[in-house]
Amino acid sequence: MKLSRLGTYSTLTEASLVKAKLETFGIDAIVEADAGSSSLPTFDQIEGIKVLVRESDLSTAYEVLGREPASGENQSSSPQ
Repeated sequence: MKLSRLGTYSTLTEASLVKAKLETFGIDAIVEADAGSSSLPTFDQIEGIKVLVRESDLSTAYEVLGREPASGENQSSSPQ
């Protein structure tokens, strides 16, 4: 399964809310963050917390969120 980055968020809470909204519409999503991410910022959080979806679900996910991909988004990740 090929995954694509839907977006990068500054907090785990924000990324989790996006994931929950997508799943409400039947789109599986993965939050990619450091396992220890919490209220204390880590190096991983400086670069952001990623939300990944199947490449085939990407355009529908953008529609659900009501936005267009930002520059640099839409990047594929290795299969998981």
